[in-house]
Amino acid sequence: MGKKIFLARLGCPKNQVDGELMLGRARAAGHEIVEDPAAADVLVVNSCAFIEAAREESVDTILELAAIKAAREGRRLVVTGCMAERYGAELTEAIPEIDAMVGTGALDKFPSALDAEGGAIFRAGKHYLPAAWMDRIVTETDGSAYLKVSEGCDHECSFCVIPSFRGGHESRQIEDIAAEAERLVAGGIVELNLIAQDLSAFGRDLGLKEGLAELLWRLGRVGGLARVRCFYLYPSTLSDAALDAIREVDNVVPYVDIPLQHCDSQVLRRMRRHKDTGQVRRILERVRERIPGAAVRSSFIVGFPGETERAFESLCRFVEEVRFHRIAVFAYSAEKGSEAFGLPHPVDPQTALDRRDRLLAVQEPISAAHLHEQVGQRLRVLVCGRDSDEGHWYGRTDLQAPEIDGVTFLGGDCEPARGRLVEAEITGSDGLDLFADLCSGAIDERAPRH
Repeated sequence: MGKKIFLARLGCPKNQVDGELMLGRARAAGHEIVEDPAAADVLVVNSCAFIEAAREESVDTILELAAIKAAREGRRLVVTGCMAERYGAELTEAIPEIDAMVGTGALDKFPSALDAEGGAIFRAGKHYLPAAWMDRIVTETDGSAYLKVSEGCDHECSFCVIPSFRGGHESRQIEDIAAEAERLVAGGIVELNLIAQDLSAFGRDLGLKEGLAELLWRLGRVGGLARVRCFYLYPSTLSDAALDAIREVDNVVPYVDIPLQHCDSQVLRRMRRHKDTGQVRRILERVRERIPGAAVRSSFIVGFPGETERAFESLCRFVEEVRFHRIAVFAYSAEKGSEAFGLPHPVDPQTALDRRDRLLAVQEPISAAHLHEQVGQRLRVLVCGRDSDEGHWYGRTDLQAPEIDGVTFLGGDCEPARGRLVEAEITGSDGLDLFADLCSGAIDERAPRH
């Protein structure tokens, strides 16, 4: 008999794709997906274990759903994702309300877990590589979807434990990815966001010297696919051919998401990242030389062991000089099992949080200036929906990625269609978002890129 399934999604877009694959398998097995946990027979938490804050959020969500489970006899509670893979036995012992755990490599076991009890643990390898034929329920409804092209990571960053529970790098075949892209487009998707632990290393394990470039050119031939965006471009594996493809393939937007983590030479070496500050600068110079006008986004870790005030101030000057479009900043989280755990010269946690806020304050006027430069331009916007507070329509331009780069609020006489691309004239910005008027008669799924 079919069950009603509720999924609480936590963590990164890669985790989101895993959740969508599990929901697809559940529906194919005759179960129903519901949005209200109170209506569910099985409550599922797709957990994240990346850093301490993510683990705390996962545990809080598990406990919240455990309380809902207790309100009706016969309900089940299943935990999936990175927490299940990394802490399966510990978590079931600490929270006995959990009926089953599904590790990151055992997504095909998800339907079986719905009937399990007694803290059953399903594991099978470190990760689960998607394939075009697999059932998947895309949870976004705005014409956009994430497309996972590889799993795992071969790097040895000292602060990171992801390879220990996600495994080494493994790429999908290009034609399989293209087939999934075509299937998604046939279902109404016009924007695909490519994700991986290390996107720029795509295909190297398959013997492809320029795998990412080949993939982008192939996706450029998918009819009806209007927008492709690249995430997680690891600096040391990002080739000139890949950058050229981002510039030249018609439906790939000039958006470069490149996590640098720091710029100080000593901190970088402790992180097991780049050789020195000069290497970081040369990487960015190469990006901007090959993709003029690209929106460059990065992420940084502050408060890493051994980061002096001088090193942090150097990072602030670097961010001022480079003028990223956007940055994300994280206070260092000491992860057991990582090489950096227990390193000497730890930074006080409050100091790390203060540095995070200071660096974001440095970036704030830079991001605002980049947005202001777009006022007066005509840009294509993917309509995402209505604002819950004011009821205004909003969407995203080519340079606004889902969830992380703000949105564009839409005015004008036209009534837009959710999940469609429209042309709009940018009329203002507020430092976080853009404001625009719809251009009459501009609705077009393949509106030209600007």
